[in-house]
Amino acid sequence: MAVTVLFIGGTGKISSACVRLAVESGFEVAVLNRGHTATRPLPAGVESLTGDMRDPDSVRAAVGGRRFDVVADFIGFTPEHVSAAIDVFRGRAGQYVYISSASAYQKPIAHLPITESTPLANPFWQYSRDKIACEALLNAAYRDSEFPVTLVRPSSTYDRTSLPWLGGWTTIDRMRRGKPVVVHGDGTSLWVLTHHTDFAAAFVPLLGNPRAIGDTFHITSDEVQTWDQIFRTLGEAAGVEPKLVHIASERIAAAVPEWGPGLLGDATHSVIFDNAKVRRLAPGWVATVPFTRGAREILAWHDADPSRRPIDADADAACDALVEAYGAH
Repeated sequence: MAVTVLFIGGTGKISSACVRLAVESGFEVAVLNRGHTATRPLPAGVESLTGDMRDPDSVRAAVGGRRFDVVADFIGFTPEHVSAAIDVFRGRAGQYVYISSASAYQKPIAHLPITESTPLANPFWQYSRDKIACEALLNAAYRDSEFPVTLVRPSSTYDRTSLPWLGGWTTIDRMRRGKPVVVHGDGTSLWVLTHHTDFAAAFVPLLGNPRAIGDTFHITSDEVQTWDQIFRTLGEAAGVEPKLVHIASERIAAAVPEWGPGLLGDATHSVIFDNAKVRRLAPGWVATVPFTRGAREILAWHDADPSRRPIDADADAACDALVEAYGAH
């Protein structure tokens, strides 16, 4: 009998690839959300349920008396969200898979590579602190009442719609107009970008796997790049040689406060991940999509439709001001 999986979310950049691969792998898949988007339509054979996890009664009405072998929650961001999910799915899920974040690992990072036992602490980013609090709540539920949780930590996972930096498409537009592009720090810090299909290939083997219950896994590519390499790879895909200007992360954060938390709490710090643990439950798994290919997918998708290429005038002006103030220093 097929394993039944309920995806909470299911149409996001990470979850959409997981839904598709779960269907292809023979799982019986349902998706619960407020209505899927045209950007990432659900594959054939997926049951669509309408409900909002911020309104638990709507979820109870949508699932009725059903029980699922697996519930995979991609949209729990605060302890309040997770507490509601525990209440709704206690006794309804053989396994509850929670999508946390690798940004929860300690910043600054004390040692590399990062493993699942690396401490969790992020004084810079509330998003990460909330994920840490969610994990603590779920681990307590597992210890105290055997709530069957599995924790999964992605790190900077992308699909063709994504641009892996602050400013989005505006940065590509600046490249193509020959304007300087701001890179944080000196451009040599290390970063890992994971294609969503590679994430899914390691994630799906965790579903319905009793060895994953009560445990934690991160899933990332093993391809490590400097930020300069990432910008140049995207520039090549865009058909230009970008003019990179290096500016201290702290100066960027001071000039554009909304960029600060994600920059100081994540992207500024070099990361290398040890994926040995997830490979024990996904034997033979390896990330196969290099960012050179991913960058071409990103540019092709954006170039196919002008509506996908919005220019953020504020971000553009902020980059001009940063270059003017610090670019020659």
